[in-house]
Amino acid sequence: MLDVEDDPWIFSTKSLPSDSRLMATMANGYLGTRVYGKVLHVNGIYNGSVGDCHRADVPSPLHVRLCVKKEELLDESFSLDVKSGTFSHTIQCSTFTARQQLFAHRLHRHLLVNMITLRGSSPVCVNLEVNFRAESQDLDLRGGPDYCNAKYIYGSTLTPEVPSCPLKTVHMVYTPVPQCLTLSSEQEKTWVFLTAVSETEKDVKERFDQGLSLADEGRLFSLHAKAWTQLWEGSRIAVEGPLILQQALIGCLYYLLSSLPPLGSDEHFNGISPGGLSNGQQNEDYWGHVFWDQDTWIYPNILLFYPEMARHILKYRIRTLEGALHNAEEQGYKGAKFPWESALTGYEVCPENIYGDQEIHINGDVLMIFRQYYYMTKDVDFFASSGGWDVVSSIAGYWCSRVVWSEEEECYHITGVMPPDEYHSDVNNSVYTNALAQISLNFAMDLTKDLQQPFPEIWSEVANKIKVPFDHKNNFHPEYDGYKLGDQVKQADVVLLGYPLMIPMSPEHRRNDLQIYEAVTDPDGPAMTWSMFAIGYMELKEAKLAEQQLKKCFPNITDPFKIWTENADGSGAVNFLTGMGGFLQAILFGYTGFRITEKCLQFDPIFTGDVTALSITGVCYLGNKIDFTFSKDLTTVELTIVLDSQKYPLVIAFDDVTPCIPLQIGKNTSSMVHYIKWSLKNPSFPPPRYFSFKEPTKCKFSVAFIMAGKTERGASTFQQLLHGNPYFTYG
Repeated sequence: MLDVEDDPWIFSTKSLPSDSRLMATMANGYLGTRVYGKVLHVNGIYNGSVGDCHRADVPSPLHVRLCVKKEELLDESFSLDVKSGTFSHTIQCSTFTARQQLFAHRLHRHLLVNMITLRGSSPVCVNLEVNFRAESQDLDLRGGPDYCNAKYIYGSTLTPEVPSCPLKTVHMVYTPVPQCLTLSSEQEKTWVFLTAVSETEKDVKERFDQGLSLADEGRLFSLHAKAWTQLWEGSRIAVEGPLILQQALIGCLYYLLSSLPPLGSDEHFNGISPGGLSNGQQNEDYWGHVFWDQDTWIYPNILLFYPEMARHILKYRIRTLEGALHNAEEQGYKGAKFPWESALTGYEVCPENIYGDQEIHINGDVLMIFRQYYYMTKDVDFFASSGGWDVVSSIAGYWCSRVVWSEEEECYHITGVMPPDEYHSDVNNSVYTNALAQISLNFAMDLTKDLQQPFPEIWSEVANKIKVPFDHKNNFHPEYDGYKLGDQVKQADVVLLGYPLMIPMSPEHRRNDLQIYEAVTDPDGPAMTWSMFAIGYMELKEAKLAEQQLKKCFPNITDPFKIWTENADGSGAVNFLTGMGGFLQAILFGYTGFRITEKCLQFDPIFTGDVTALSITGVCYLGNKIDFTFSKDLTTVELTIVLDSQKYPLVIAFDDVTPCIPLQIGKNTSSMVHYIKWSLKNPSFPPPRYFSFKEPTKCKFSVAFIMAGKTERGASTFQQLLHGNPYFTYG
């Protein structure tokens, strides 16, 4: 059994951080709070109009802590168990042990739970520090009649986001916590203090009753832990490397998954903000607004494992399309202009106009997540009947109305913008923005073929003739027209052209972009930047340079609970999911080389000095669940599940010359779990450098798999490997 200090799944400490912002957070996609925080937040509940809009503070009944005299205390520990999504505070005294457990229920997301267990050999009394106050600066809270020996409060927000948006209501039923708990004749006793939150009185009382029943049956915690177990079984990253790296990866994925609804949930989801649900008060952590952080930095990690969760994010953008249409019309353009800062309605809620007006790359960022989803799922129905096409076509329409024709250069320009590098504004032809516009239009046109509908000729005209700046003299992409070599930039910008945009370019141009902008990127910039440099160097197989870049992320990770700060000095947003998303992408799309393309899911592994093996569990591609294990001399692929809705059998392909050879793995029924494992191991050859999953053009089998890799000996070596080579095994 691992010691707690060596267990990558448990973040433990003897003392809490002095900065309360760095406390562990608990969330489940609907409710979120910091441990021992005085407020909680509810997904989609904002107060304040437009630029004053922020997450509404809701008082938290979990603002409770065990309290014993210092001289009585023998030992004390605090831990966040990310495997079960539970925070624990344990105190050991001479005659008793007390343990407090806090969690946002993973399955029943309207419940927050505070469980306290006393264990002792003689009667004991433990004091509790209770700081709950039924008051809020954002809600007109009032008390209702007690319900089932619990307190009931309710109220509505004070100011709507926009006049057409109704005020939001919050109803809460909670078990009051006494000032002390007494263990009399029993040797052990557990008290359960429940909090239920919803938007109607009827619903909140039903949720509270459900929680009480589960507590009486002794299943409240077990169902919560089981839901987390199912998540980890379905999506996991394991790395053979330093403990600090293992915990960073597990922590990042935990906090990202905490921000999303449980599997099977059909309730509305209102987006992921940079600080998550546990943060976002007025004047803090971007006020709980949704930025490109959700789409560009967080979303790809979720899509790789859970298309169902990814759809929640897409549906949020679909529901806010009306506001985006309004934003474009207000600025005098056609189509939809998604807000730089979004809350409930899709209207722009950025408090500073310059960002809302000029960071129009957000439109392309939103388009990218729809494109990635389509490539990973081929879910035509989602675009045909669930609103996906409305978003894609509206963004395409916006770009065509936003461009201006340059007679001098004979191409389309996009003028007066701010690129991701926010140190520069009102520039022309941001290379990142223009490239996204081109991608948007090309995808929209491609999608019309599958939807069997025409598209306006202007889409093709603009896509073919939009300017994507390139400096032929210095062989690099200038950030915008007139960019001067040596000018400082805030964060990852041009380097995003290689990944995630995957703009075709030579290795020389990719290297030049990385080296030029690495030298001028603000070292105190936001956390996600260095992950993108790491991915770029991994593409070029520059392992040492990639490792150097990735290590720049670690100063943003704070102990003991692995909370990320936006900036390395601790300033900026906390529980910075954006930085976590970038870091995870460096692993999931850097070390593995995964690339989501129209025709295949590519992978091309690489390793740095401190990482010797990597296992990715539960990649979901075209309805198949696949596990990957990479090491320096062995690549293993396992097809583990074929979902009921799966329509696309898989093969592994190598290049356009070597034929795809499908393998039959037995009869396929929707109720069966299929498993096949292939390994390629040949220590005399270099490790496999390129693989891709793709749809077979002709395949008689319901599920097919094959695996091999390019070597210097070419296709003939591949054929030899298939016939009795001892290093090629299968089962």
